[in-house]
Amino acid sequence: MVNLSTPLSQFPTVKKALSRKLHSLGLIKAQDLLYYFPFRYDDYSQTVAVKNIIPDVPLTVFGRLQLLTNRRSFARGKMVTEGIVADETGQVKVIWFNQPYLIKNLQVGDEIFLAGKAELNKYGLQLVNPVYEKARKNGNNLNTGRLVPVYSTTSGLSQKQIRFLLSLVLEAVPTLSDWLPEEISRQFNFLSLAESLREVHFPTAEEKFLQAKNRFQLEELLLIQLRNEKSRLNLLNSQSAGRLKFNQEAVQAFVNHLPFQLTPNQKTAAWEILQDLEKVQPMNRLLDGDVGSGKTVVAVMTCLNCAVNGYQAALMAPTEILANQHFETLSKLLEGFPVKIALLTSKQYKFSARGSNPGSKKELVEKIKAGEVDLIVGTQSLIAEKLKFKKLGLVIVDEQHRFGVAQRHKIQTKGRGKKQPHFLSMTATPIPRSYALSLYGDLDLSLIKHKPLDRKPIITKLVEEINRQKAYDFIRQQVVLGRQIFVVCPLIEDKKNSDKKSVLTEYQKLSQEIFPDLRVNYLHGKMLAKEKEELMNGFLNKDFDILISTSVVEVGVDVPNASVIMIEGAERFGLAQLHQFRGRVGRSSHQSYCLLFSGTLGSKTKQRLQYFTENEDGFSLAEKDLEMRGPGEVFGTNQHGFPELKIADLSDLDLVKKSREIARTILKKDPSLDSYPLLKEKIKDWEKTIHWE
Repeated sequence: MVNLSTPLSQFPTVKKALSRKLHSLGLIKAQDLLYYFPFRYDDYSQTVAVKNIIPDVPLTVFGRLQLLTNRRSFARGKMVTEGIVADETGQVKVIWFNQPYLIKNLQVGDEIFLAGKAELNKYGLQLVNPVYEKARKNGNNLNTGRLVPVYSTTSGLSQKQIRFLLSLVLEAVPTLSDWLPEEISRQFNFLSLAESLREVHFPTAEEKFLQAKNRFQLEELLLIQLRNEKSRLNLLNSQSAGRLKFNQEAVQAFVNHLPFQLTPNQKTAAWEILQDLEKVQPMNRLLDGDVGSGKTVVAVMTCLNCAVNGYQAALMAPTEILANQHFETLSKLLEGFPVKIALLTSKQYKFSARGSNPGSKKELVEKIKAGEVDLIVGTQSLIAEKLKFKKLGLVIVDEQHRFGVAQRHKIQTKGRGKKQPHFLSMTATPIPRSYALSLYGDLDLSLIKHKPLDRKPIITKLVEEINRQKAYDFIRQQVVLGRQIFVVCPLIEDKKNSDKKSVLTEYQKLSQEIFPDLRVNYLHGKMLAKEKEELMNGFLNKDFDILISTSVVEVGVDVPNASVIMIEGAERFGLAQLHQFRGRVGRSSHQSYCLLFSGTLGSKTKQRLQYFTENEDGFSLAEKDLEMRGPGEVFGTNQHGFPELKIADLSDLDLVKKSREIARTILKKDPSLDSYPLLKEKIKDWEKTIHWE
């Protein structure tokens, strides 16, 4: 008898080859299949008599097989299996292409169900490539006459095989323990776990199916929110931070010193952070601002407030170039203020706003340890074991999604004694609120949606192939004016049977044919980190005019002189990623442009890219992208220690909020979850499946 821990390889119908296919999808034990949810359903629930068949409508027909033969179609070069199926109202012709084995599976006289669409052509009405299923003794069809589940699969593993194995596994479902607390099931009027699993795989009624789907969506979100809430409570309950009082005089002087006015969003975000810093609980906040929205100024303000309170602040950036750029920006913004700034990376070390070097890196490390440096900017060097801080009060991590959870945690533990530094994450990736509540549910959220008033909108155009030369002429004009150009391609080098543009091919074309008189260079992810840093530094220093790159330029260094970004194969990228590319230009007062080229312009592709050209708000683009492509593709959730969602929909803000409320209620009632032993065990098992680094 099947039980939920039975390996699928031990099922009588699962041979070695099939077992390998299942394993490649992560389906190893019987229980794995239960939570392998369909990604869609084919509606074959309408069963009709032969005489009532309507062309191009999904339906199911039940009849007796009267004829079945194989023949080769020389016109199409295919093997054709032809049959006749009849009921008491008439008969219909059936055709299958390249399935000659059917003649062994079916016999004349068999009673069968056929599901699919009929075609009406010069040969009359016929069912083409229908799904077939022999009449089952129990009458429970798996593949016809119902809403039929469709699963992600792999070559050599059919939908029928998955459905059949599931039908066997579902028989053992009553033995599965239900970890969802009973009060939640009652609150939402959920079906039992056994019935929910049957309904989500093989729906019998729309109402029950929706109840089952909602149950598993909430379950998935609840696990995420419980983990977030546990992290938040641990931080609040087990650690304390130094109170950094709001120094109005210093902060006001800094704001008055700025050569521009802060936007309302910047003021709100700064106030939220400064209020958090006054608490004895460590701040744990995410500052999410679109490209060029002015997050750095807000961060500098908080660093100044930290320094005048007698504490040190550390700002960690993902690359040496970005760290160096932050050092220069912070030195300029804090000029005239009593803040000693240092840069510390694996290759560079600088001290003071003037950029003078201490005698050695070792000397700088000693100064930091002695508390003689107020603000330290660096890369992962800041989490090195040998680096000690005297009184670290604030940690800021820029582009935090590019650091692993362990790295972020390590910098947070650099405080002395029991005092934990306040923690501020920054990201230029606009994140929809529903997603932020799930992915960063243990963080408070500050948003900067609006750009400074002096920033000009980036003119974005979808360029048809016929106008490519005009685009090249325009790029040349921009270079003549002293500007620089980014070119983005989907691939590093050409691949067989791919029409995607590649960096190396475009480099040859642009440097030798289109712009032989201009300085062209290229960059891609397979280069050594040192090579990439040198190239970006060269571009920043105007050593060349055009940089051709893969998506490695998506987030990173500021090149204020770049005014055009040309994106090849734009249809290959999501809206959120295109927006990140576009953010590489428009970083100064120069009018900037984003030119999109697409190899294929079907109606949906054109509509999506047109939407991008008309919208510059990264948050609305991220919402649209999340709706169209899902979180995995948009945000690369596997980088975040975030589980791959199987059924939950992060665009459902109401359910995301509800799951968060439930998690907080449960943990407020029982922080240890001792009264919820099944839930406690489920969380433990679930966390083992997630890569947290």
